[in-house]
Amino acid sequence: MFDAIMDPVQGFGVSSTRYLQTHYSDARGLFLWVSWAADLRNTFFIFFPLWFHLRPAVGVKLIWVAVIGDWLNLVFKWILFGERPYWWVHETPYYAGGVRPHIEQYPMTCETGPGSPSGHAMGAAGVYYTLVTSILALLTTKKKFGSKKNAGRDWYLKAVLWTLFGAVQVCVCLSRVFIAAHFPHQVVAGVITGMMVAEAFNRTQWIYGASMRRYLLVTLFLTGFAVGFYLLLRAVGVDLLWTMEKAQRWCVRAEWVHLDTTPFASLLRNMGTLFGLGLGLHSPLHAEAKKGGGGAASRAACALSSLVLLHLFDSFKPPTHTAALFYLLSFCKSATVPLVTVSIIPYCVNRALSQQARKAA
Repeated sequence: MFDAIMDPVQGFGVSSTRYLQTHYSDARGLFLWVSWAADLRNTFFIFFPLWFHLRPAVGVKLIWVAVIGDWLNLVFKWILFGERPYWWVHETPYYAGGVRPHIEQYPMTCETGPGSPSGHAMGAAGVYYTLVTSILALLTTKKKFGSKKNAGRDWYLKAVLWTLFGAVQVCVCLSRVFIAAHFPHQVVAGVITGMMVAEAFNRTQWIYGASMRRYLLVTLFLTGFAVGFYLLLRAVGVDLLWTMEKAQRWCVRAEWVHLDTTPFASLLRNMGTLFGLGLGLHSPLHAEAKKGGGGAASRAACALSSLVLLHLFDSFKPPTHTAALFYLLSFCKSATVPLVTVSIIPYCVNRALSQQARKAA
């Protein structure tokens, strides 16, 4: 019954992928770039350091939205058992007696987790929704939105920002369908759930003053829930890693199946990021850096230093020959990113600027 409902929906999805690949093959480079840009790694390595040193509260909210959103995405994927086009088209009886459509694969096609909802679409929607609403909130505070004098200008700015938001989501959705990583209904579900997560955190205030104990408890709870859910279903005969075999079987090139796309790699990467943020915000170095104030020059230096250092740090790739070691190093690497951004770099930059000021005096 369920397959009878979903097969036509997924068949339409494969036709959509085929149509995009046939008629917009020249835009392949753009679609691949969009999929790369929509990865949450860019939120952690680019958006977070920039916004944290500009507006710390926005940076903190970005991390929470990205981490909780991606954790919920993992849970939804384990519950919904969503197929992916690049393997479904080979296995489904929907095309029995007919010709199976041929769809191309790309280096970012062969993700190993279930497909619904789309993690890229959900993450991009949550992150960009947070950015748009945060920018509008900042301008509301400064310019007093709603006054008759600025009403026209404010409406224009809101229209521009939300139009850009919509354009970004359309591009992300099209890119994921183009590379055959997702069906259209999966990317739409990702956008909707991502916006819901971001809106929930727009109404949440406790994250800005959360203690280290709360960061630790939340990290342990989210990790324990996911692992416990996996073990519980495994005990009753349900393998939540059923997609690994499909990815390895149907991906046209074995090197395109990456360990860092597995569900547990995503889980530990996100938990490391959240735990590292808590460590950074409650470290003595962060407290010392805050005492030094932080003018425009200091914030700019911190942001630039963070981007450069994190770019170099991102070039380190944990070895994949042992899964347990890969997961452990992924957790540690992810925890280091916010720790360095929040505490170590501001401390070093403020010390350097203060010493330079003393020499000049």
